[in-house]
Amino acid sequence: MKDPVTGLFGRQQFLHILDSEVSEAATHQVSLALLVLDIRQFGRINIKHGYAAGDSTLQAVAKVLADVCREGDQIARVGDDQFALILPAILNSGHAELAAHKIQRLLDVPVYLDHDTIHCAADIGIALYPEHARGADALLAAADEAQRRARSSAQPFCVAQHHPDDEASEHWDIEMALEDAIQKSEMRVYFQPKISLVTGKPTGAEALVRWENPFRGIVSPDEFIPIAETTGFIRPLTEWMLNSALRLASEWEHPWGRQEVSVNVPTRILERADFTDMVISARELWRSEDSRLCIEILEQSFIENIDEVFAKLKGLQEQDVKISIDDFGTGYSSLSYFRDIPADELKIDRSFVAGLLKERDNANIVELIVDLAHRFGLQVVAEGVEDVQTLSALKKLHCDIAQGYFIARPMPAEAYHQWLANYRGINATGAISTSGAETASRLTTG
Repeated sequence: MKDPVTGLFGRQQFLHILDSEVSEAATHQVSLALLVLDIRQFGRINIKHGYAAGDSTLQAVAKVLADVCREGDQIARVGDDQFALILPAILNSGHAELAAHKIQRLLDVPVYLDHDTIHCAADIGIALYPEHARGADALLAAADEAQRRARSSAQPFCVAQHHPDDEASEHWDIEMALEDAIQKSEMRVYFQPKISLVTGKPTGAEALVRWENPFRGIVSPDEFIPIAETTGFIRPLTEWMLNSALRLASEWEHPWGRQEVSVNVPTRILERADFTDMVISARELWRSEDSRLCIEILEQSFIENIDEVFAKLKGLQEQDVKISIDDFGTGYSSLSYFRDIPADELKIDRSFVAGLLKERDNANIVELIVDLAHRFGLQVVAEGVEDVQTLSALKKLHCDIAQGYFIARPMPAEAYHQWLANYRGINATGAISTSGAETASRLTTG
């Protein structure tokens, strides 16, 4: 199926073509080059100029690649803002580098629209068969890695380094399986409770994604989220998480009043022009008087584009969506934006909470964050609470909310529903008390 915007091959077709081209190169013992190209700040083009301008930019890039191609070369659009170019039967890496230079030179020409002029730039990664990899899976992984190095080093392009084939193959297998994970109902929402340190009552839960693959078992988010971000899968995954978490939260039965359900939003989704619409659409579809949506974003998400991101977050606040700044204190914290920060909550990173009792500096940092947040009308959540002593220390520092293994580990939706209904508070020893705790535990582990 061709990409409707550019008319190029789509991702699935590209994967089959790459596999075939690598097999052909192996049969005839010739070299092959793969170029992976990512448009810089494509999300900002959509935001500033609109979707039509974004589509025009994609079409302009597709034309540039077509102009560079020889007969027999293959082009595809493999992600929201990512393209791939296969150059069969090249003599050496110099030919691939010449192609990258030509692409960069042609992209220097601005894209003219009715009322706007767009300057387009790209980061390019190059990988060669058989020099960098001997399989299609490893070759794509090597080109992706080279493209990321080009982006981080501000170079026009980078050539791949050697990668062990087994590691790259693992990357490829996960990528292929991710394509159908939602359709095959392999994704799961787990919930980790949060409790008030003032009242001892539950305030809600953070929704966390888990992938239950029939062949791999439980796949850690640390393994598949970075791959989802580079392949364009992160958008449908985030949309699925929003809708699934809100749907499940609307079914909670408990005596604890309105509960919050927190969903993490990656930086790349926050930058998209349709971010606000995606959040509000999900919230309206699963609206419940007993639950409130909380969006968790990393502090680094708004460092470069404060005005644009703040405008989006303020718009969500006006729609009764809570905003939480996750992993606070680990990024580029600046007092300059605190006066106008469109947030309701700060989450203290677990690295500070874990060392709270042993490191005086960590205790000072936690105390400072709590005091600063309260002065600006923000709640504070401490994540990574793993023992009663840390819980007590946080309460003495006037932290508002706690989250961590001491309270409860992340658990499947059914187990969390049971936990919430059976929760009885913190007993005299500081332990979490529930009725039917064995049932909840069995649901969590079984």
